[in-house]
This record gives sequence, C-alpha cells and structure tokens, in this order.
Amino acid sequence: MFISLFATIGAATTEPNSGGGILSILPLVLIFGAMYFLLLRPQRKRQKETRSLQSALQEGDEVILASGIYGFISAIEDGYVWLDIAEKVEIRVARSAIATKVSTPSSTDQSSSDKNDKK
Repeated sequence: MFISLFATIGAATTEPNSGGGILSILPLVLIFGAMYFLLLRPQRKRQKETRSLQSALQEGDEVILASGIYGFISAIEDGYVWLDIAEKVEIRVARSAIATKVSTPSSTDQSSSDKNDKK
C-alpha cells in the first residue's frame, strides 16, 4: 500500500513542468515589489522629512510634540529642545518628540481673510 503511494508520488514529480522556473518566481517578485512601493518607500520618505524638520528647528519656532503639546522653542541643545508651553513654564524634550512645525499664516492670507470678514 505504501509502495504504491510512493510510486504515484514519484511518477507525479517526474512529469515536466510546462510553466518554467521563471514564471513560478514571478509572483514572489511582484509581492516584494508591491511591498516596497506600498510600505518601505513611504516610510523612508517620512523619516527623511522628519529628519529635515528636526535639523531645521530654530529658536522661536512654534512646534507640536508627538503627545499633542504646543510650544515655542526657547533654546536648542544637542539632543534636547527647551519649550515654552505657558507663561513661566518651560519644559525640556527630546528633538525626536517634535512631530510638526506649526505654520503661521502669511500676510497675504491674513489680508484676504480680513477682507472676507469685512464683507
């Protein structure tokens, strides 16, 4: 009984594969390519943007921490930043804790919004 089973398996594996070796690897290559473009590439882009943001910080910038705290940068040390979060309240945080820089509206945006308010 076992001998006939092994003979059947052996006969099935000796038949030539009509698909070829390259076509059997193609789905794996496509999966890795999709993972690169959907996962790895955007993550690297975000890391590059974060690195450039953290290196461009200056005193007086308004920032938002990853925890959601808003503050103004009062001093910058090697790996740390001092933030003024309220009057006479200053905290020291790691540079990596800064999530975004708050953009203040430009003078042209303010003047157009003032005109809309007057109407």
